[in-house]
Amino acid sequence: MAINDDYVINLFSRYRSKGILIDTNLLLLHFIGKYDPRRIVSFERTRSRAFTVEDFILLESIFAYFDKVITTPNILTEVSNLSGKLSSDERPIYHQEFARQVALLGEEYNKSAVVCSYAHFKQFGLTDSGIIKIVKDKYLVLTDDGPLYGYLQSVGIDTINFNHVRFMG
Repeated sequence: MAINDDYVINLFSRYRSKGILIDTNLLLLHFIGKYDPRRIVSFERTRSRAFTVEDFILLESIFAYFDKVITTPNILTEVSNLSGKLSSDERPIYHQEFARQVALLGEEYNKSAVVCSYAHFKQFGLTDSGIIKIVKDKYLVLTDDGPLYGYLQSVGIDTINFNHVRFMG
């Protein structure tokens, strides 16, 4: 499927009031950027994803556009664990901002035992399998995870790869 401005605008418009689910790496970008935008280019995980301050600004404009930004406990756990690579001096302030931002998010989940029973669990694991079941016909997914994006597209779940949006201009 060709991704263009009209496709993205259409999906954003359709899901504006329903909400958008933000996947792990992008939610980490959000939290690190809220803590200190300068850390985006030096923090190991955001640097390895080649995220920039401009990506953070774009992501924040996406957050602001949607009435609801959704996450899951599994996504938040992954983000929290990835954030553990901040220095011990940074963590208290970061965790304070993390808690403030979490309070602004909608949170949905399925029981882990149920998620583990899904056929796609063997391929995607707990976090992504939970996403797949939560979003169907409810939320748009924004991810930078190529395999997850491809799978969601193949099963008819509306999703946008952040890498397409960031290079659209």
